[in-house]
Amino acid sequence: MNGGLAVGLSDALAEHGGLWFGWDGSIVAEDNCSIEHRGNIEFVTIGLNAEDHEHYYNGYSNRVLWPICHGLPKLMHFQTGNLTGYRRVNARFAHRLANLLRPEDVIWVHDYHLIPLATELRRQGVGNPIGFFLHVPFPNPATLQTVPGRDYLLDCLCAYDVVGFQTDEDLASFRGALAARTIPIAAPFTDVYPIGVDVTGIQKQARRQAYAREVQQLTWGLDERKLIIGVDRLDYSKGLTPRLVGYERLQDRHPAILDELVLTQITIPTRTGLVEYAHTRAELEQTAARINARFGKAGFAPIRYLNQGINRPSLMGLFRRAAIGLVTPIRDGMNLVAKEYLAAQDMNDPGVLVLSRLAGAAHELNQAVIIDPLDPDDVADGIAAALKMPLDERRQRHADMLVTLRKNDITAWRRRFVDALVRHHQLKSRLRGAITSIG
Repeated sequence: MNGGLAVGLSDALAEHGGLWFGWDGSIVAEDNCSIEHRGNIEFVTIGLNAEDHEHYYNGYSNRVLWPICHGLPKLMHFQTGNLTGYRRVNARFAHRLANLLRPEDVIWVHDYHLIPLATELRRQGVGNPIGFFLHVPFPNPATLQTVPGRDYLLDCLCAYDVVGFQTDEDLASFRGALAARTIPIAAPFTDVYPIGVDVTGIQKQARRQAYAREVQQLTWGLDERKLIIGVDRLDYSKGLTPRLVGYERLQDRHPAILDELVLTQITIPTRTGLVEYAHTRAELEQTAARINARFGKAGFAPIRYLNQGINRPSLMGLFRRAAIGLVTPIRDGMNLVAKEYLAAQDMNDPGVLVLSRLAGAAHELNQAVIIDPLDPDDVADGIAAALKMPLDERRQRHADMLVTLRKNDITAWRRRFVDALVRHHQLKSRLRGAITSIG
């Protein structure tokens, strides 16, 4: 299943043409490079050998940076060789990419896996504009202090012309981290660029797919029950087990509505080689089974749990059918599922978004029902409030949030960032020229 980010970036590239570069997800014995053309987009991907995959991807990226960025330092696990592997792979990426660049290219680097890329590209003599966008939260300065290689990461971020963040909180954390450094460093231009979705495209897909075959199969047997939908990667940061416990508390606190609801939880497997994710899956499956055993009856289970992805058009149709979108991460940079759910709704009879206060999306979507994802009673009461909300209030809340979605859609996000990148690179170039002339 292609996520909203991949769809949005591919649409942007399709508009102007360009090069998509990165790891293809494969583990190979020898260095390789694959080139594919689709329309006016060139896809250049490379594989990783087993050592690089373990140190760079499993090790530093996902056992150090991922838990730290999501405010879970107790889950950080650093081993010797991780940081070296992280640097080595980014240097390899830069070497490959530098040979493919043209003088007029603008380079946009995405996410924590590739923080050192600008530093390595500059070492290769690349003078193009280079910007970086962090899709996950930026850790607060105190948490960042626990990260092996923290000063190196900050130095690498300062090699970019522009660094973008999802929220004001993330931006403040980055600036605080720079201010706390013993040795000062020149900061890049920084700003907040909340990522959005293709609102019009989602609306069209949702209308077309709401009663398509796969959506009918996924909603079979609901009868008059209302559908609550949760869609997430299978990750400990998504608050999946606390979500199910909150749904269980809903049954305890509001038993009269038990037969009126079905929660469909779709989880997409990810990072299957990491033991932490295997534990998350086992815990989630056991919790769902326990709740179904407690409240289920012949022909009915209150939770439908699917450990698989579904195609994007069908997902938009499923969102449209859902009375409640349940988005409860314990920390998230933005969470595009929240925005996709809202965009997919029927404006005349919209569903209600129940949203974690710890998701970046909560900074924009304050008309959602905002809950504490770690408080089962708050999750339960949030769902109950959504179910009881009158139609006029649902319409007004949805209309208000739709204005925000359109203002900060995927195109606006991309244009704001790229325009800032080009502008500040040109400014830096003029300043360097002026300094050279003075010298």
